[in-house]
Amino acid sequence: MHFATSTRQAPRFSQDGEKGKEKEVILELKLLADVGLIGFPNVGKSTFLSKVTSAKPKIADYHFTTIIPNLGVVKSNYGDSFVIADIPGIIEGASTGVGLGIQFLRHIERTRLLLHVIDVSGIEGRNPVEDFYTINKELESYSEKLSKRTQIIVANKVDVMQNEEQYKELEKLAKEKNMEIYKISAATGEGIDALMDRVTKILKELPKEELIEIEEKMVYTLDNEKDQFSVTKDGKIFIVEGPAVVRLMGRINLEDNESMHYFQKSLRELGIEAKLKELGVGEGDTVILDGWELEWYD
Repeated sequence: MHFATSTRQAPRFSQDGEKGKEKEVILELKLLADVGLIGFPNVGKSTFLSKVTSAKPKIADYHFTTIIPNLGVVKSNYGDSFVIADIPGIIEGASTGVGLGIQFLRHIERTRLLLHVIDVSGIEGRNPVEDFYTINKELESYSEKLSKRTQIIVANKVDVMQNEEQYKELEKLAKEKNMEIYKISAATGEGIDALMDRVTKILKELPKEELIEIEEKMVYTLDNEKDQFSVTKDGKIFIVEGPAVVRLMGRINLEDNESMHYFQKSLRELGIEAKLKELGVGEGDTVILDGWELEWYD
């Protein structure tokens, strides 16, 4: 239908198209999830993910079992669902590039709610309060906005807790910071239902926001100056330059008769022919268009 006119009823020549622009870019893929599990290595994040979703992350009793983020879909009791991401363990110095910390922190940016999983068992001699501050210090060092994201403290491994005093200190910290805290055991499932019920409700209340701060935004539009051109005269040589000429010469085939007919028609429609005649172009004069030297015929 595009060619159904009285002058060109069917296409009989091809156009090469305009010259493209080349640019080197770096594309960075980040996970997108509603909930992110954060915490030190071996605190039970993968076990928790396997309990609340159908995901099958690698689970073992040693640090850095998870080396890539794992995703799972949680189906709530209300019939809706959301995505939860098990982020590999963050360690002290992650925000400065220690380990694979920077890569892991980038994934956390794409989550709306953080579940801070903390080992309160005391088996590894960890201090839950110190762990809380260490992880949050790394979040703040990486991104102030990330450090202010809604966070729930998840006190894990309560089934093997050796010293309840450490949990009480963590509970006191949560109260001081006006944060919610839940006691769970990812291994036995204790406390998980209540936690996930609360997570579901919080996600419904959280406002939609731009999770990523765009440092540079580029908007590509059609060039409004594509029909511009200029003509300069040097004796019997006429030089035609500008976007209109570059665009035109990139779309024609000088060895094809119908393409040349289109070329001549375009010269008239763009006003190039009228401008050349205004400057006194005559039979046999040289006209240069985008590097092409043509001899003018009336």
